[in-house]
Amino acid sequence: MTKTVTRLFDNYSDATNAMRELEQLGVPHDNLSIVANGRDHDGALDRDNDGVNDDGDVTRGASTGAVLGGVGGLLAGLGLLAIPGLGPIVAAGWLASTAVGAGIGAASGAATGGIVGALKEAGHSDDDANVYSEGVRRGGTLVSAKVEDSMAAEAEAVLQRNKSVDAATRGAAYRQSGWSSFDASAPTYSEAEVADERNRYSSTPVG
Repeated sequence: MTKTVTRLFDNYSDATNAMRELEQLGVPHDNLSIVANGRDHDGALDRDNDGVNDDGDVTRGASTGAVLGGVGGLLAGLGLLAIPGLGPIVAAGWLASTAVGAGIGAASGAATGGIVGALKEAGHSDDDANVYSEGVRRGGTLVSAKVEDSMAAEAEAVLQRNKSVDAATRGAAYRQSGWSSFDASAPTYSEAEVADERNRYSSTPVG
C-alpha cells in the first residue's frame, strides 16, 4: 500500500531541500511532485525568460516534457504551468499533471483543472486540500510524495525537519482573518503581499 504525504513550505529553498532528501531516501521521481508559486520562489522562475508578463499571466509556457526522471533529479525538470486560482506556477511531477487535467508534457499557457481536486484525489481531506492550495496562492510551495506505508514515517520526518507548515495550524490562522476556503477566482498574491505573508509567519513554529 502507498500513502501520499504532502506539506506546505513558506520558503522555496526549504521545499527543495526536502525534495532532495526525499530523493536520497529512495522515493522514485515518478512519485514526487512540487508546486511553487510563480511570483516569488527564490529564483526558480525568471520572468524575462519563462513567459510571465507584468500582470502575472502566462504568455509562453515552458516545456515540461522532461519533468519526470530528469537528469539531476526532478528539480532539473521544473516547468511553467498555469493552474486556476494560482496563476503562473513552477511545477514538476504527478500532482501538477493531475491539477491541470492533461499530460504534463503538453501543458503550456492557461490550463484547465484544479489543485484542490488533485489533492483530494491523492487522498487528502477537503480541509487540508483547501489550506494547501491557499498556501500556494499566498506564495508558498507544496511538496508531495507517494510512498510505501513502510517509508511514510521517514518521509514525513523529512518534510517536518525542513521547516514545513502544519496544515491545521495554518488553516486556523487563515480563518482568524476571515478566510473560509480556497477560491480559484481570487487574485494571486503580489510580490509585496507574499513578502508580508512570510513576515507574518516567520516567527510561528512550523512542522
